[in-house]
Amino acid sequence: MTGIVDWAAERARMVLAFIALTLLAGGFAYWGLPKEGEPDIEIPALFVSVPFPGISAADSETLLVKPMETELADLDGLKSISGTAAEGYAGIALEFEFGWDKTKVMADVRDAMNAAQGKFPSGAETYSINEINFSEFPIIIVNLTGNVPERTMAKTAKALQEKIEALDAVLEAGIAGNREEMVEVLIDPLRLEAYNVTAGELISVVQNNNQLIAAGEIESAQGTFAVKIPSSFDEVQDIYTLPVKINGDRVVTLGDLAEISLTFEDRKGTARFNGETSVALQVVKRKGFNLIDTAELVKTVVDEARAEWPEPLQASVDVGTSNDQSRTVGSMVSQLEGSVLTAIALVMIVVLAALGTRPALLVGFAIPTSFLLCFVFLAVMEVTISNIVMFGLILAVGMLVDGAIVVVEYADKRISQGSGPMDAYVEAAKRMFWPIVSSTATTLCAFLPMLFWPGVPGQFMGMLPVTLIFVLSASLVVALVYLPVMGGVTGRLSRAFGKTSDALRAKLPWLVRALLVPPALYLVFLGAMQVLNPGYLFGGQAIAEGFVGALPGVALFLFGAFAASVTLGAAKFERRATKIRAGNKRTLFGYAIKAIAGNPIMPLVSIVAVGFFVMSTFSYFGENNNGVEFFVESEPEQAIVYVLARGNLSLDEKDALVAKAEAVVLRHPGVQSAFAFAGEGGLNTDASGAATPKETIGQVQLETIPWEDRRDSPELDGDTVIAELTEQLQQIPGIEIEILAQARGPASGKPVHLRLKGDDWDDLLKATALARAQFEDTVGLQLIEDTRPLPGIDWQIDVDVQKAGRYGADVATVGGMVQLVTRGILLDTMRVDSSDEEIEIRVRLPEEDRFLSTLDTLKVRTRDGLIPLSNFTTRKPVKKLAEIN
Repeated sequence: MTGIVDWAAERARMVLAFIALTLLAGGFAYWGLPKEGEPDIEIPALFVSVPFPGISAADSETLLVKPMETELADLDGLKSISGTAAEGYAGIALEFEFGWDKTKVMADVRDAMNAAQGKFPSGAETYSINEINFSEFPIIIVNLTGNVPERTMAKTAKALQEKIEALDAVLEAGIAGNREEMVEVLIDPLRLEAYNVTAGELISVVQNNNQLIAAGEIESAQGTFAVKIPSSFDEVQDIYTLPVKINGDRVVTLGDLAEISLTFEDRKGTARFNGETSVALQVVKRKGFNLIDTAELVKTVVDEARAEWPEPLQASVDVGTSNDQSRTVGSMVSQLEGSVLTAIALVMIVVLAALGTRPALLVGFAIPTSFLLCFVFLAVMEVTISNIVMFGLILAVGMLVDGAIVVVEYADKRISQGSGPMDAYVEAAKRMFWPIVSSTATTLCAFLPMLFWPGVPGQFMGMLPVTLIFVLSASLVVALVYLPVMGGVTGRLSRAFGKTSDALRAKLPWLVRALLVPPALYLVFLGAMQVLNPGYLFGGQAIAEGFVGALPGVALFLFGAFAASVTLGAAKFERRATKIRAGNKRTLFGYAIKAIAGNPIMPLVSIVAVGFFVMSTFSYFGENNNGVEFFVESEPEQAIVYVLARGNLSLDEKDALVAKAEAVVLRHPGVQSAFAFAGEGGLNTDASGAATPKETIGQVQLETIPWEDRRDSPELDGDTVIAELTEQLQQIPGIEIEILAQARGPASGKPVHLRLKGDDWDDLLKATALARAQFEDTVGLQLIEDTRPLPGIDWQIDVDVQKAGRYGADVATVGGMVQLVTRGILLDTMRVDSSDEEIEIRVRLPEEDRFLSTLDTLKVRTRDGLIPLSNFTTRKPVKKLAEIN
């Protein structure tokens, strides 16, 4: 194996070309590798949801959840399955074993859901299968605020959405805070009675006339012609003229019975950015693209699009950004780069003090070369640069120089004995080949078990051992192949530098030579800063992007290193040889060594004493430690304030309570921006795997002032801001609050989970109440929540089937009339020019008639004429059951 050293020395020019290629390829790889905050890990879990508007939680459990559980329970590799039945939908969470084949599992789940779908009642919408991927959270949120009509704001947001989604690096740009369009048909109950029209007739009329009928083709001797009957709705006016009934000689149209308008769906939530009504675009990047560059592209596209707006629109709509992850990631990468350079500098100082200037430069050459060769390996493996990778690089700095130091020190000794530089370095590499290999292999073996770390933590931390393996393997190549050739070739330069230093030493006094050292070291510093920040020497503006922009810094750094080598060599003191006096005088250290090793008993005593000390230390720490944390806690820069309340609150009531919390957050000087949302929906932000509390009526997502802008204001630290906000928000009457600060590390929910199972619902509720009471009395536990149904009231309408049968009515007829009071009856869908998607056509009563009391006056047509619903229905309040797990 040592023959590889001779082979490299005989082909020095080729090895030098490989070194140059390594430096160039490593530089391009580092600048081209995607940057992200935390590793993109794949969670072996899926969530299947089935929307069913209007279904109750109990019916959802029976009719939706149980058929899904039956079909999905037999999937291969399934670790756990849990279902949720709620008002309006059903969901199944599937967790699989690690190492799953996602493509096969998705196909199996789809097949099982197709089988289960056949058992669903009519009215269930198409199911959706969603991956649980924490990388698909927004990297930046674009907020549109302003006092403009809602339709104008929606069109502006959709136009901006199309331009952002056109970027290759953007996966999607979802819109939050807007409402979908719909065609609203407001019917007058008195007119329906007057014309003797039922809701079923309205549905039939709309559906039968909103179709595109391809009637076929006509073939003749003159040619072939397609025949079609265009009757689908293109605009709202088409619905007005639909004939519903014949009243004598007059045709009654839908426009005679109702007011028809193009409007928006009922508002389910309210959104505000920094206190102003807002529409937000949540930008998600594609996997494998640079987060920092993608965020900059989005900002550029937004600025260009805003510049194209008419001047009145530019004056009315403000555009801002929040939750900008590129700022956090960029700051993290810069800090980690600085940490790596600091570690390199400290190692260089130690080597410089121990070995001298020129050996230190060779050891310093081994550090960046090993790193750049590692980046080549990472690029080949398509690994992104994350905090775990950078931490691995910092950890490896002190280990990768071991082999280089051994080779350089032995070669320097051989050179001092008269050997030539090339012969000395080749001999050093061959002599130390197996010790270096065995030392590196031993270090690698210490990190090898981390490759088999199971679960989500293993995937999150998996790049740490991979990075160390790559770096240490690269250091092995550098120490045993690159360094002997580099040392032999630069030996001539070293002699030239030595002659230059001797010339300076002969012609200049020591003080002048010493004054030349700081400028040379300053050039090294300027070169390093220029490499880190290509615009450092050019007024903040880089002359080029990427690796090319760093070339001036590399050249300046190399020139400064050469100048430092010459000036340090010229300024060093010539120490006189110490005279050795005869005699057996022993130092205190010598006496201590003699006391330990001078007899056969003391070594055994020393071993026992050290072992006892180590065991005592571990035992004491095990009994008196402060606990264990998987990932270090850092100062939060973002947080979510959950506003909790109970009861049948309307959207206006929820918004008023959330507005109070929002006002407190915005008043704090440490908060830079806040996005408040009341009701359903909100921003799709990373909650570090934690579920939203069940009592949540809204949330306020805040960003603190960046550290760069408050470094001289410790009172604005993230922890201090969160603590003060918690104290102030708890003073608001009528609500409870829960603040979730941004956490580092792999996504995970709350650390303590207790799952109770049972067949008797009442017993399960009692057991859950007892468990929660015990948790609340336990010291150290906080933010306790459970999944019991929230207290509330539902109105239950019971139909007397026998009485209804006497009149010739049924439950379906009653249900249709009740829907007129609630969200309306879905007649059909249509397309309009203002929307790219199909919009719903819904018929319902005017807003002033949409009350429970209206149900007493509504009438249905039977064989006996119009009969009030109250003749065979009763209405009573019941306990709300919103969700069953």
